[in-house]
Amino acid sequence: MTPAQLKELGDHVLGQLPMETTACALAGDELVLWAKPEAIVRVLTVLRDDAKCLFKMLVDICGVDYPERPERFEVVYNLLSLKHNQRIRVKLRANEDTPVPSATAVFRSAGWYEREVWDLYGVYFSDHPDLRRILTDYGFDGHPLRKDFPLTGLVELRYDNEQKRVVYDKVKLSQEFRSFDFLSPWEGMIHLPGDEKAGKA
Repeated sequence: MTPAQLKELGDHVLGQLPMETTACALAGDELVLWAKPEAIVRVLTVLRDDAKCLFKMLVDICGVDYPERPERFEVVYNLLSLKHNQRIRVKLRANEDTPVPSATAVFRSAGWYEREVWDLYGVYFSDHPDLRRILTDYGFDGHPLRKDFPLTGLVELRYDNEQKRVVYDKVKLSQEFRSFDFLSPWEGMIHLPGDEKAGKA
């Protein structure tokens, strides 16, 4: 699509959803629509059913973490219209405490994607039929794709053959730390090999 056609589509969507959206912009060759979190179900429904849109395929839902922002997460919905051969990206901002309405009533495929976002970022989706962890263990602590998630120093997961189950242990380094004395071999030697010969001459 040309930029003019994308702008026309963006103006049409903003005209259909004046209270539910906050902005629409072109980013590269793609149309990006910003939605209010509480109105995401209405926005997705209009984008799916409007005759000029017909974005009937939810391609993906993903998250982005900006820890320095008050609403640190962005939830991104990527939609595809096979009828018009168009794509649109819908974004909303969320924080750790305020739930985002689930899109499973509009797109059934949203269930797995929202479980991934919940598991990896900790964004809670209200009215989700089965919001459980999907990529980490049931007792896993934390959300691994948050930028402040610690990379080392906690626990590791292993299968214990005696207990016949998965157990958590403190992280053990397989290699000991090396002790460096920062003394070069040249500085540590008081007498170099061959000095005894030099003294005799």
